[in-house]
Amino acid sequence: MLRYLSAGESHGKCLIVILEAMPAGLPLSIEFINQELKKRLSGYGRGPRSKGIEDDKIEFLSGVRKNVTLGSPIAMRIKNRDYKIDVLGEISKPRPGHADLAGALKYNQKDIRNILERSSARETAVRVAVGAVCKLFLNEFGVDILSHVVSIGGVEADTKDLAFSEIKKRADKSSLRCADKTAEKLMRREIDKIKGEKDTLGGTFEIMAKGVPAGIGSHVHYDRKLDGRLALALMSIQAIKGVEIGLGFDAAQRAGSDVHDEIYYQKTKGFYHKTNNAGGIEGGMSNGEPIVVRCAMKPIPTLMEPLASVDINSKKPFRAQVERSDTTAVPAAAIVAESAVSFELVKGYLDKFGGDSMDELKRNFKGYIGQIKKF
Repeated sequence: MLRYLSAGESHGKCLIVILEAMPAGLPLSIEFINQELKKRLSGYGRGPRSKGIEDDKIEFLSGVRKNVTLGSPIAMRIKNRDYKIDVLGEISKPRPGHADLAGALKYNQKDIRNILERSSARETAVRVAVGAVCKLFLNEFGVDILSHVVSIGGVEADTKDLAFSEIKKRADKSSLRCADKTAEKLMRREIDKIKGEKDTLGGTFEIMAKGVPAGIGSHVHYDRKLDGRLALALMSIQAIKGVEIGLGFDAAQRAGSDVHDEIYYQKTKGFYHKTNNAGGIEGGMSNGEPIVVRCAMKPIPTLMEPLASVDINSKKPFRAQVERSDTTAVPAAAIVAESAVSFELVKGYLDKFGGDSMDELKRNFKGYIGQIKKF
C-alpha cells in the first residue's frame, strides 16, 4: 500500500519523508520536484519566509539510484535554511484559530512552541515533494493535473468557458494562480487593502485531473471510495475547512434532472457524458470524466494585529503571540492540494493495477484499457 511518513518542525534542522511502495523503474527528476517546491512558495500575499528564508531543495537519501526508483522506500530530505529551534523562546499565549491551545491541552505542554512547530504549514513542503513524485508517476499514464484559484476575499474568477489546457497555462503564469486576469487584479487590490489593515484573507481553489480512466476507487467499502480518500487528504491540509466534488453543495439546491450527468455512447469514444456535474466520480469511483475538486481555505489565523487570547500560565488576558505570517496563502495551498490529489490517485492506480515495477503496471493498465474499449 502506498503511504508516506514525515518528520520535522518549522524551525528544525530539516524535513524528512519516507515514501513506501512506489514501484521500481519510475524515472525521477530532481529539477521537476524542486520546481514544484518552488511553486509552493510563490503567490502574491506571501510573507518573508517565502521570499528568501525558504529555498527548498530535495535530497534523495534512499530508494533511488541514477534517478530511477528501486522499489524500496524512498527517503527524501529538505533542509531548513533558518534552523534555530533550540534558541527560540517559549510561548504561553495561544493564537486563536491555530492548533496552539488544543495541542497544549492534549499533550500537556506548557510551552506552545512544542505544538506550533509541527502544526505549522511548513510541513506541507514534504507533501509537495511526495506529490511531485506522484505526478511523475501519473504522467507515465497520461494523467495531467492543475490547480487554480477560484476566489480570494469574495472576488470570484470566471473560468467556465476555458478549456483545461488554457486554465493551466493562465494559472501557471499568474502570481495568484488565477486564470481570470480581471479577477486577479481585483484580488491583488483586496490583498493590498487587507494587508494594510494587518488582517488576512482566505479563498477557494479548484483541482482538476484529466486522463483518469473509469474504475479508480471502489464502491464496496467506505475506505476505498475515491471521493472519500480525496476529501480526507484535502481536509488534512492546514487551514482547509471545506471540500466539494463536482457541483458539491450547489447540487443540494437543484432538482435531480439538473444534477445527474446523462450517459451517451459512440463507437469511437465509448461511454461518455456531455456534462460533468459529478466531478468525475460516481459511487466512489472515477467515471472517465475529469476529476474536479474544490477546497475552501480559511483566512490565515496569525494576524499582525493579534486577537485576544489568554496566557496559559498566568491565565491573564493578552494579545496572541505574533509569528511570521502571510496575508493570504491560497495559491500555495492549491499547489499542496495538487500534491494531495496526485498521491491519492497513485494509490488508486496501484490498488487497481498492482505490480512491483512500472513495466508490470503498464502491462496491467494496457490490458484494462483494452477491456474498457471492448465493453
